[in-house]
Amino acid sequence: MKIIYCTHSTCNPGGMERVLLNKVTYLSQLPGWKVAVVTTDQHQRPPFYPFPEKVRMTDLGINYSEDNGKGAWKKITGYLRKRKEHKRKLTALLLKEKPNIVVSLYPSESSFIPDIKDGSKKVLELHYCKFFRLQYGRRGLLGWIDKLRTRQDEQIVRRFDKFVVLTNEDRGYWGNLPNIEVIPNAAMHVSDAYSDVMNKRVIAVGRLDYQKGFDRLIQAWQLVQHTGKFTDWKLDIFGQGEWQEMLQQMIDKAGLQDSLQIHQPTKQIGEEYVKSDLLVMSSNYEGFPMVMIEAMACGLPVVSFDYKCGPKDIIQPGINGLLVPNGDIQALADAMMKVMEDEAYRKMLSLNARKVVDTYSEQAVMAQWIRLFTSITAK
Repeated sequence: MKIIYCTHSTCNPGGMERVLLNKVTYLSQLPGWKVAVVTTDQHQRPPFYPFPEKVRMTDLGINYSEDNGKGAWKKITGYLRKRKEHKRKLTALLLKEKPNIVVSLYPSESSFIPDIKDGSKKVLELHYCKFFRLQYGRRGLLGWIDKLRTRQDEQIVRRFDKFVVLTNEDRGYWGNLPNIEVIPNAAMHVSDAYSDVMNKRVIAVGRLDYQKGFDRLIQAWQLVQHTGKFTDWKLDIFGQGEWQEMLQQMIDKAGLQDSLQIHQPTKQIGEEYVKSDLLVMSSNYEGFPMVMIEAMACGLPVVSFDYKCGPKDIIQPGINGLLVPNGDIQALADAMMKVMEDEAYRKMLSLNARKVVDTYSEQAVMAQWIRLFTSITAK
């Protein structure tokens, strides 16, 4: 079996990169399986996580991200030109490599990859929810394009041999598609220890951008600290991104420097989970919150906005965490304080959170992928 994964890049410390690493590592160890990764925007940077030597990495040098800071028309014309180059280079590579399966991690090549007649089966793997393009609420020309492309997505996904989403919630949004499958991400082993949830520390992890919504978390933490009951508690955010300066300014303006800090990403995130009592997720949207299941596997209860998609599939309110309406800052603060102030309640949630591995173990999740790959190539 020869599989090629197509993605944007592997140089960032994100959940998609970690999920991809875990999958290709697992599959490349199977007898007779060969796995390669093809990127478009690596910019000669090394992968953030170390990929196995037997997994061949190829960058096409398309560099879609070069146009990110340009105006609407330049961004559109640049994208169309780069997509044409992308299709030409990827077609040549696939005709040469002759893989059994090509997996697109969306969205750059998804519009044209089913047209490449290299003999492979095509799989589309969506790491966002259906409405991810609309979450920014952009207006004008770019907002109109977001709505158009969301409608086009409904046609694009039908052209693949299999279309894989991460949650049952998201599957419901797509409707009764004949090729749709639900395969979640796995709860990977990131620590040999569990948190005792007695550290008086809250943790948040993710890229510092709009998606992760840490501006909303800072507002909630300000409400927590203004009660005067939790001055000995700390909130640590691990991440990097374009919002770092803005978020730090929010922290400074609110006078939260003594209780809230932003840290660079770490490859030993499991150690940080074990030293924490609670994970908070303030995202505007996700595909499947990898951070959530990893933290729960280390015994952390989760307080989260009920964003699209993922929390509904994972959190059992009052059993292994708490869900609050998306965007309700006061409710997020109240839920955090409910867990923080009650040691017995926190420990109960922690013990139940560990059970996430029963559903999302690597062995169970990868067995689903292997069944999918072998079934479509047998046809």
